[in-house]
Amino acid sequence: MKLKRILGVMAVAGLTVPGMAWATNGYFSHGYGMKAKGMGGAATAVTGDTFGGANNPASMVWAGDRLDVGVDLFSPERSIQRTGSAAGINTGGSVDSGSNLFAVPEFGYNKMLGWNMALGVTVYGNGGMNTDYPGGQISAGVPGVVDTVCDGFNGTAVAAGATSYNALCGTGRLGVDLMQLVIAPTFSMKLNKAHSIGISPLIGYQRFKAKGLDGFQGFTPSPGTFATNNNLTNNGYDSSHGFGLRLGWIGKLSDSVTVGAAYATRMRMSKFDKYKDLFAERGDFDMPENFNLGIAIKATPALMIAMDYQRINYSGIDSVSNPSTNIGNSVAGTGFTVGSLGCGSCRGFGWSDVNVFKLGVEYQYNSNLTLRAGYNHGDNPIKSRDVTFNMIAPGVIKDHITLGFTYNVSKDSELTMSYMHAFKESVSGASLFNRFGVAAGNEKIQMYQNALGIAYGMKF
Repeated sequence: MKLKRILGVMAVAGLTVPGMAWATNGYFSHGYGMKAKGMGGAATAVTGDTFGGANNPASMVWAGDRLDVGVDLFSPERSIQRTGSAAGINTGGSVDSGSNLFAVPEFGYNKMLGWNMALGVTVYGNGGMNTDYPGGQISAGVPGVVDTVCDGFNGTAVAAGATSYNALCGTGRLGVDLMQLVIAPTFSMKLNKAHSIGISPLIGYQRFKAKGLDGFQGFTPSPGTFATNNNLTNNGYDSSHGFGLRLGWIGKLSDSVTVGAAYATRMRMSKFDKYKDLFAERGDFDMPENFNLGIAIKATPALMIAMDYQRINYSGIDSVSNPSTNIGNSVAGTGFTVGSLGCGSCRGFGWSDVNVFKLGVEYQYNSNLTLRAGYNHGDNPIKSRDVTFNMIAPGVIKDHITLGFTYNVSKDSELTMSYMHAFKESVSGASLFNRFGVAAGNEKIQMYQNALGIAYGMKF
């Protein structure tokens, strides 16, 4: 009966993940597991829950027999703006994205196999982006007549019948929806009473859709007529899957100092065929390699201080890291835009690698209540050069503060809550449209976030 209950919770977690959207440390979450989220994400050298498949596989053998399930209510506030355009394509003020509330579930299970081995699973969202801007910011002029900047940029196939354009000269609403789900079966083993290692095969699934990007149809390898030759936008959801591996180690150097390290390979994912004219390498969107180092110090019997360093190598994924100014296969005489999307050296989002520093404190107030707080600082992966492309993916957040607590409901069960606030950040730069002979002025992307989560943990 217990096994059936566990499998049921896993199924619910897996089915509800697709509604999520993270964009904190780039598009990774600031932390995995509600306890880690309350400590700024610091978890590499911390044990005590079942999220080792996302943080450090070696931690699971210290967690004991337990189940963790929770949900985070995540609220990102995104906006875009274009000003100073002499070409009549200003956005008329700030344009705010809809889709501002998401339920992000988490799940973990661990079973000890004797004193020195454990087998478990972590189900988590590796990251995600979701934007949904209204259209209608830019006038299309006379329907069917190429008499405005966006008309000329799009071509008559898109202009015909349009009465207005969105901020990127496309029709209708503008945005993307990216979800990444990872299932991490985890085996961990104590080498002795002070050191452990762990391994997690990573099984990845991702889902993506884009809308309102038809303004870039002229950038694709074979522009043709948008209605008949479209692997760029408005194609509904496409999905892909793939595999990777995470390895980890934990060492208890003394009764008060624990250190840890973990490394995750690049996850090779199948391609998004419906969007092969959008992403570099014909629809490729792998999950990036990353690694983390951590230390946890028991300053007193009641107080623990944890610190992590994380590196996320977005530069290894061409569709994410290629500059949006790349012209790829474009040649003279084609307007220098045709063929600048979709190929290996074509335009991407221009994201840089990200360094993340996490600091968390945990204080056991009494036998039933543990309090947490944390701070998380990460690099902004987006340069001013790439503001235009990143209107649909404004992952500009750098600084987060977090709070949390765990309350023991009984000797075998607990409730954990966490809160995160990500401070408002923005990036401004010259519009990409300036490169096409259009006096398009400057653009700004901006975001801040809040999240409130609750989780239930059960020991058995």
